[in-house]
Amino acid sequence: MDKIAFLITRPEHDEATYYLSNWSESSIKLAELKGINVIDLHLNKANSKEVESRLNKLSPGFVVFNGHGDENTIFGHKDEPLITLGKNEKLLASKIVYSISCSSAKNLGPESVKAGAINYTGYDKDFFLVFEPEKFSRPLEDKTAKLFLSPSVLFVDSIIKGNKIKEAFDKSKNLMKDNFRLSLSVDTDSSRFLWWNIQNFKSHGDVEPSISHI
Repeated sequence: MDKIAFLITRPEHDEATYYLSNWSESSIKLAELKGINVIDLHLNKANSKEVESRLNKLSPGFVVFNGHGDENTIFGHKDEPLITLGKNEKLLASKIVYSISCSSAKNLGPESVKAGAINYTGYDKDFFLVFEPEKFSRPLEDKTAKLFLSPSVLFVDSIIKGNKIKEAFDKSKNLMKDNFRLSLSVDTDSSRFLWWNIQNFKSHGDVEPSISHI
């Protein structure tokens, strides 16, 4: 069997993408330890030319997009469109996709599945992230951001470890609920945003495969 490939985009042009990028580093290390070929499109490498080229030539089985989005688009570094509905969603065919971006699971998610993606997991409305400004230079020490980002890390890590998509989704959603309950006692402002993310976390397509089946 060919070596499994894992593509991840990590733009870093604003506060949100900086946090997403840094919180993704542990998943990259895990994939490398598992012997997975990691395609890390970091900073300005998270552009449409690089993404299209790597998806076509290397055909990674698992794709993670960090960045902004809307109902029809996933954006990369400096909000350059990477995947756009009606243009290039077919690039996601035969892939497990996780997009940590606002709203892209609304239209792009299900349409990508129709175009051949195995599964598209993401958020069908805005994804909220609350962080502590004083921890910006040390994002991994930010306990508030952890409430929002640890479920995403868990989903990615679960897929990397060979869990079925449904198992990864359920683990992530359960951690979201645990973090929401924890927030009720420490930060009610964060609680409503955590609850919003729980309600809008969606998975489209086949939830039974794992990367070992690709």
